[in-house]
Amino acid sequence: MTQTHWIDLRSDTVTAPTPEMREAIFQAPVGDDVYGEDPSINALERKVAELMGKEAALYVPSGTMSNQVALKALTVPGDEVICDYNCHVFNYESGAASALSGVQLHPLPGEHGILTAEQVSNALRPANDHFATSRVVTLENTHNRAGGVVYPLEVIHAVHAVVKGAGLKFHLDGARLMNAVVATGIPAREWAAPFDTVSLCLSKGLGAPVGSVLSGSKEIITKAHRFRKMFGGGMRQAGLLAAAGLYALEHHVERLAEDHRRAQVLGETLAELGRLADDLEWVHTNMVFLKVDNAPEFSDRLKAEGVLANATSPVKLRMVTHLNFDDNQLDQTVSVLKKLLKR
Repeated sequence: MTQTHWIDLRSDTVTAPTPEMREAIFQAPVGDDVYGEDPSINALERKVAELMGKEAALYVPSGTMSNQVALKALTVPGDEVICDYNCHVFNYESGAASALSGVQLHPLPGEHGILTAEQVSNALRPANDHFATSRVVTLENTHNRAGGVVYPLEVIHAVHAVVKGAGLKFHLDGARLMNAVVATGIPAREWAAPFDTVSLCLSKGLGAPVGSVLSGSKEIITKAHRFRKMFGGGMRQAGLLAAAGLYALEHHVERLAEDHRRAQVLGETLAELGRLADDLEWVHTNMVFLKVDNAPEFSDRLKAEGVLANATSPVKLRMVTHLNFDDNQLDQTVSVLKKLLKR
């Protein structure tokens, strides 16, 4: 089977630009962004800053860089960052916080990726020379390893009260924040309001080929701009890429509801087959996890049927719906799941 015929549910990062997005890329005005002269990047940064209700924003090549320049800007070496044990910053960023910023992560066991205010409060370090200095709390919304779970806004506000009371900084890994916006109807700026910095990925559900945007105060973004350069993220005529992000924000946000609807169908199918890894109530957005005895072996069986899905543990696989996964592919996937998982 050729690659073009796969039903690819490994991630929402596998999408290809639509013809309309390619046209936007082709038409994009560009300049040298290191000099601040790329009009398409400047327009994207203004748009995201306004969307998030922040003073400024910074376009970077990846979500990892966005998170890491934020942590660098918010900390000094020897600080500690409190996070969930299953968050992206702790699991999927190559130890960058310690390597690049000299800070240690303090992971806590969240429930479906959600930390409580009490957990965060109890994790704060005393003012004592024996301990690292608690400096930042970072949350993830939606939460990847929890299965696209939307972080409850009231819990975010409760955690923020602890953060503010302790004089800490607050960072949001909002790689899939627009999924939370569409799932709840709560505007992005309301989600972003409690945080000092917010990272938004353009190359996941939004369907752009490259890039994330970090937003925050002018002071923080000025610092982050220098760290982007330090980390190798200074780009030149990258407005070709930013134009795709602008197009995605203008045309691909509301359609995320289609991804959520299709994920719900997959979740219902797996629940009927007794193979949904969690309760159906936790299928919030565009991800579902299925449970099997041998996930790598089952991944191979799916591939033989033309469906790609990644094993995330010895007994779990993740399926992620996205821009290039349509209703016809949904029907085919449901048929394959019923064929392979029938009781």
